[in-house]
Amino acid sequence: MDSTKMMRSVGMLILVGFLAACNGASDLGKSAVPLGDFNLKHNIVVAPKVQKVPLCRALETEVMTTMLQEAVAERFGRYDGDRLYHFGISIEGYCLAPPGIPVVAAPKSAMVIRITVWDDAKNKKLTPKAHQITVLESLDQGPLVGSGYTKTAEQQFKNLSQNAVKQIENFLVRENRAKGWFNGSGTTTKPETPVSVDDAVADDAVAVTAAVTATAASGGR
Repeated sequence: MDSTKMMRSVGMLILVGFLAACNGASDLGKSAVPLGDFNLKHNIVVAPKVQKVPLCRALETEVMTTMLQEAVAERFGRYDGDRLYHFGISIEGYCLAPPGIPVVAAPKSAMVIRITVWDDAKNKKLTPKAHQITVLESLDQGPLVGSGYTKTAEQQFKNLSQNAVKQIENFLVRENRAKGWFNGSGTTTKPETPVSVDDAVADDAVAVTAAVTATAASGGR
């Protein structure tokens, strides 16, 4: 998606609150949703060219990548399947809502990420094209009062991270049902000269953002 169009879409979602969700961490005290043989090994989050929606609060890139990485670990650390998988996640854009005018406008925080999933045994990507996810903050302070009044930027981003990671889990569940990603059928052995997963997953996440920038520069052609 053109990066300018992506940020416009985020802006519209902030205004209408279309994807507002329940708190993404609300089910962490329950048993994990079954994901076959899934076991997360590498949890890599980058944000080399992250974009912030104008007039929104800012947060340091390192803080954002660390918080999202912690949210991933919090949710997926509950899985202890027999095979290893890896995540390469890129934070593409975000808005941390500033204080708004009650009733007239209660801005919503939002974030766009892209995720690539790797199968360790097969040493290949399960997602040839990175999967994009857009989330809004939970409306736990009510629809008429923006979180800019009630939360710090760090609290806003933590909520976004938990919501995004819940959506990642939903995505994996759907793909497993449709394609059997984690059904234990992966008997392929690793190549004799395997790719360095640490480097490959990180490079792939960076490449996702580079592709978005290149598309924008070419006018979407």
